Amino acid sequence: MALLCLAAQLYVLVLFARIILSWFPIQPGSALTPVFSVLYAVTEPVLGPLRRVLPPVGIGGMGLDLSPMIVTVVLQFLLVPLLCRG
Repeated sequence: MALLCLAAQLYVLVLFARIILSWFPIQPGSALTPVFSVLYAVTEPVLGPLRRVLPPVGIGGMGLDLSPMIVTVVLQFLLVPLLCRG
């Protein structure tokens, strides 16, 4: 159970890192490209299906993707407390 707790907490950090990196343009070939590729590969299997169900929220002519926030909240407030109680 402790390993699942640690994995859930690490996944929250990975999601947070992806959210932060999504705010900055990543140029192909830059030092951050491999980091973003790994973060994308790890998080997209969870975010992709949710993104297909939940459309972006229109804010000021832009679409805001809520899927990373929803997954983070579910992990942080439901899954982590269940796995890490003890």
